[in-house]
Amino acid sequence: MSILDNLRVRYKQGNIVEKLIYINIAVFAVTLLINVVEGLYANQQNFIVNWFSLDHSINSLLTKPWTIISYGFLHADFLHILMNLIVLYFIGNLFLEYFTQKQLLTFYFLGTFFGGVLYLFSQNYFPLFEGSNSVLVGASAGISAIFIGIATYIPNYQIKLRFIGFVKLWHLAAFWIGLDVIGLIGTNAGGHFAHLGGALFGFLYVNQASNKEIKLFDFFSNLFKKKEKPLRTVHKSKSNKRTTTTQNTDLTQKQVDAILDKISKSGYDTLTKSEKEFLFKQGKK
Repeated sequence: MSILDNLRVRYKQGNIVEKLIYINIAVFAVTLLINVVEGLYANQQNFIVNWFSLDHSINSLLTKPWTIISYGFLHADFLHILMNLIVLYFIGNLFLEYFTQKQLLTFYFLGTFFGGVLYLFSQNYFPLFEGSNSVLVGASAGISAIFIGIATYIPNYQIKLRFIGFVKLWHLAAFWIGLDVIGLIGTNAGGHFAHLGGALFGFLYVNQASNKEIKLFDFFSNLFKKKEKPLRTVHKSKSNKRTTTTQNTDLTQKQVDAILDKISKSGYDTLTKSEKEFLFKQGKK
């Protein structure tokens, strides 16, 4: 089996996090190759970057509307893509322990979209960026949406960091946001605005989906609602009366709520084997 065939098989078998990583790496490799070819012809502009990065000008968006999403698959250099994909791998797989692959993809794309919106707003509103000529690239906005989204859902989940020990997820999220706030007037200010746009979306997405009284983002929040199976009915041959399994359903829901509350407070690893098996079975229904 050739290397390409092996990569193709691994891509098909991988989850959505791994697929996103493969796609980002492939785009980065193609961009580097084009840089080399165009460099040989003394051309300083990469046509992929020109056509798929998000320009600071709103007028440019009108002629290239796809860039509000496509910029999330481009990266400036090796260190840029390396850091992004490391975070995506660990945070993305943690996200998949609680949500579906479809939901993660939604976070990635819509986080990228809202990150681009805040970037455009910052570049065209604040006097600091007047006369600047910048473009936006990177998956950080989408990753920020995933990171802040899962941190909002399980804030007290603990992650063990080498040389530091166990750290709550919301502490890491606060540090992540803090770095972006500090960088709003730095050399990569536009990028930090995009990160905050994605992070804001991730927070609102989970928060609104958890609050049934607020109808904002109803279309997206429906993805978080479990599809409950209809109550079964039992028909009596003589009286033809129906009885439902409401009591059993209520008991099961209470058990699920208790387990989810335990995860929120102490993390998934604190569950017993029986609790994990019970939660897994309920998730398949």
